[in-house]
Amino acid sequence: MERLIKGKTGPYFENDIGQLYLGDSFQLLKRMVPESVDMIFADPPYFLSNDGVTCRSGHLVSVNKASWDEGMDFQSRHRFNRRWIRLCKRCLSPNGTIWISGTMHNIFSIGMAMEQEGFKIINSITWQKTNPPPNLACRCFTHSTETIIWAKKNEKKAKHTFNYELMKQRNGGHQMKDVWTGSRTRPSEKKVGKHPTQKPEYLMENIVLSSTKRGDLVLDPFCGSGTTGVAAVRFGRRFIGIDNEKEYIETAFKRMSNVQEELEW
Repeated sequence: MERLIKGKTGPYFENDIGQLYLGDSFQLLKRMVPESVDMIFADPPYFLSNDGVTCRSGHLVSVNKASWDEGMDFQSRHRFNRRWIRLCKRCLSPNGTIWISGTMHNIFSIGMAMEQEGFKIINSITWQKTNPPPNLACRCFTHSTETIIWAKKNEKKAKHTFNYELMKQRNGGHQMKDVWTGSRTRPSEKKVGKHPTQKPEYLMENIVLSSTKRGDLVLDPFCGSGTTGVAAVRFGRRFIGIDNEKEYIETAFKRMSNVQEELEW
């Protein structure tokens, strides 16, 4: 696979359909060949690590994830979002699209930043979790959804890919709606390693299959444990993933390699 991120430092892992880079997304996105990517999925920091608690498998645990998720004031968060979204737009092909996942803590900034940086929103997907963590404080409704914004460049000539018939087929012959319901990530998807905000494979499969064609290039600038790459490899797309944590890059490589081995059998 051609190296589209230029510079002396190459991928941490590489094969014929995928590349994983260990490093700062801002610096690596600057080095990427302009308009070379067909689709981007991003699950940026939610800035939720505020010393609170949540429930996991029946146990009280801290919500803190890592330094990359520590909170900052709104102006700083919004500048952060505008900056990486601007760099992603530079990498995206004229007909490409971008998907960004978030919660109420960051999705409103993201939506505004996308419009400010010249994107047109196509859909706002609501991911409804069938097994959300319980509400421990009992002072508000249980948080059971995340939002995924799908957008394209706000240009008249932009013609994005939408595999309507395929998504209708995946939905039992009915038009697929903008509410996707399912469980959180299954334990079987975390066997070789996990990430605190890891997305389930069925979710990423919907995103990859709906908006790309075989052979297209998919980019994830905050790839974590590599679920975007797993879906891309499984369905014949090329993939570039970036993360600044070695542990997650190694997990992503193992998961993608396992899928490729399954396909070769």
